Amino acid sequence: MKRTHLLFGVVLAVGVALGVFGSRMLSAQKPAQSPLKTGTVLQRTELAGIKGMEAILVLRDLPPGAASGKHAQAGTEIVYILDGSVILEAQGKAPVTLKSGEAFHTVAGEVHNVKNASATAPGKALAFYVAKKGTALEELSKPVK
Repeated sequence: MKRTHLLFGVVLAVGVALGVFGSRMLSAQKPAQSPLKTGTVLQRTELAGIKGMEAILVLRDLPPGAASGKHAQAGTEIVYILDGSVILEAQGKAPVTLKSGEAFHTVAGEVHNVKNASATAPGKALAFYVAKKGTALEELSKPVK
């Protein structure tokens, strides 16, 4: 009987260890989702006088150390930094560090990358886009090589 209890205990311990190790392996392999694909759409409104276009207001979170990757918008983008600080790397320009309370804009086709300047603190930004009506959040920005 003691032998059965011992065997059951060993099997249980090995099972728990494999479960913990396996879940850590799976979460380590999960690729981080690009900040370009995430955000909360706060408002969409059709632009009077510009048929088929709308203004889109998006709240974007930037995890510590995250970067958007090089990308461009099809239209105008205006970004206001709410929390933290970011580094804006626009093609052909020197990198600029922007902190909470500052803003930047990009024009259609301008290749740029936005990085959270902190490896430990999250950042938050309010992004305003002018885009074709009905454009999905993940289609507002297109990755560029």
